[in-house]
Amino acid sequence: MDLKQRKPTRLKSFDYSSSGAYFITICVKDMQNVLSSVVGADDLGSPSVELSKYGKAVEENLMRMKTIYNDVEIDSYVIMPNHIHLLLKVNGNSFEPNGAPRSSPPTNTVSKFVSAFKKFSNKDCGMSIWQRGFYDHIIRDDNDYVLHLQYISENPKKWLIGKDEYYI
Repeated sequence: MDLKQRKPTRLKSFDYSSSGAYFITICVKDMQNVLSSVVGADDLGSPSVELSKYGKAVEENLMRMKTIYNDVEIDSYVIMPNHIHLLLKVNGNSFEPNGAPRSSPPTNTVSKFVSAFKKFSNKDCGMSIWQRGFYDHIIRDDNDYVLHLQYISENPKKWLIGKDEYYI
């Protein structure tokens, strides 16, 4: 029986440990709405995101990741009902998690970050909640960065009006 080959999702020959910013989307398995609810509008007319117990575990693990990967900064994020968006900055220094010096060539910091985050979140949720893989976009310039930052901040509003699609 021939097994279907998965298409690689990362950009070939790109060092995902290099300094830069990355827009990341991680989806819940079967796109179930288990992380949050997007509700009404706050005083400024923006919808708010109310986290479920799973969403709270996910957010706690995002904060935990800051203490594990000192060369990665979460610049912005939103926890939607069935996915999360992150804007990560990698400073690309010569350290692995917890500041240990690298003993080998650079590794894929972004994939290691996402993998560890999923593992910790799954453990705290008591089940596997994430679909396999993740979407990434390498931020190319300041304008691209601002567009993705805006996308993250406007995502709850788009969810309410039914236009939660990735179209940057």
